[in-house]
Amino acid sequence: MAAAFAFRSLYRARPGLRCPPVELPWAPRRGHRLWPADDELYQRTHISLLQRESPHTMYIDSYNSRGFTVNGNRVLGPCALLPHSVVQWNVGSHQDITEESFSLFWMLEPRIEIVVVGTGDRTERLQSQVLQAMRQRGIAVEVQDTPNACATFNFLCHEGRVTGAALIPPPGETSLTSLGQAAE
Repeated sequence: MAAAFAFRSLYRARPGLRCPPVELPWAPRRGHRLWPADDELYQRTHISLLQRESPHTMYIDSYNSRGFTVNGNRVLGPCALLPHSVVQWNVGSHQDITEESFSLFWMLEPRIEIVVVGTGDRTERLQSQVLQAMRQRGIAVEVQDTPNACATFNFLCHEGRVTGAALIPPPGETSLTSLGQAAE
């Protein structure tokens, strides 16, 4: 630091000794490095992901017999997950699912490609006219038990598909605290 101060004062004091700063041996080089230093080559990189790729994507964090946790928000009872929102779904069991209860999925824009239906702790058959009405509108329906439906919905959303879900919580006290923990 003292040497730099001395050179600066010398440079300013004597006009005959002036030379461009680039020629001075202490002049800083400006520019970007194109390659890492040797000590950086041998260090491991650790990445902590603080935010998912798309902050507006719906992800089911957990479920239990009372409801679901979606993007950190608790939803009680059956719910319908849309690309950017969650709504209460007015059904009690798979037998209550009608064409009218699926109407919210075909009224949306952008058009939903697939609806994943979780029917509780077991996979149940839906009424054929309900499935036919969805097929006529160009929406695929995947019916599964609720644990698998939650995982399928998360997978399809991660792929970037325009996906909806119609979920009924599984009865009983068995619960998965986090779908992320189940993957580990």
